[in-house]
Amino acid sequence: MSFFAHPTAVIDDNCSIGADTKIWHFSHIMSGSIIGSGCNIGQNVVVSPGVVLGNNVKVQNNVSIYTGVTCDDDVFLGPSCVFTNVTNPRSAVARREKYEKTHVGKGATIGANATIICGNNIGEYSFIGAGAVVTKDVAPYALLIGNPAKQTGWMSEYGHKLNFDSNGIAICPESKQQYKLEGGKVSRLT
Repeated sequence: MSFFAHPTAVIDDNCSIGADTKIWHFSHIMSGSIIGSGCNIGQNVVVSPGVVLGNNVKVQNNVSIYTGVTCDDDVFLGPSCVFTNVTNPRSAVARREKYEKTHVGKGATIGANATIICGNNIGEYSFIGAGAVVTKDVAPYALLIGNPAKQTGWMSEYGHKLNFDSNGIAICPESKQQYKLEGGKVSRLT
């Protein structure tokens, strides 16, 4: 094995796990899931069939990633964040053929106890605050908080809130990368 799995972890047959990934206590990686290299899967995590996690994805404790979810590289999933995959679940009604897809873009952060309602796309480098409930698509670099989640600003790729000047330019205080806000969209200049 080129990955580490704690002895209490359950790794089903027919899943793919990349090199240098770590899977911790009481986690279950189900058949048909794909996990990239350099990932960290915390304690008590479930990765369902068909889930795809890119490289360097960090999944904190107590997260269930259900069928229909895909995460690009460098995604952070905070403790106890929640994904759904059916918008109208009923115990007595089987809807396995109607799972909706949720895509989390490169470098996005989903905070602790946030809930992502299925069928929505989370843009690259966006930042979902702790406890937020996402009910619609999230733009790249957007900062969302609250229930329902509302956009309150923009974030850099380093996780700093961006403050745009009158020309629509912001500089990340840590990385010194420059960003441009134009037409309600943010792009990185340098």
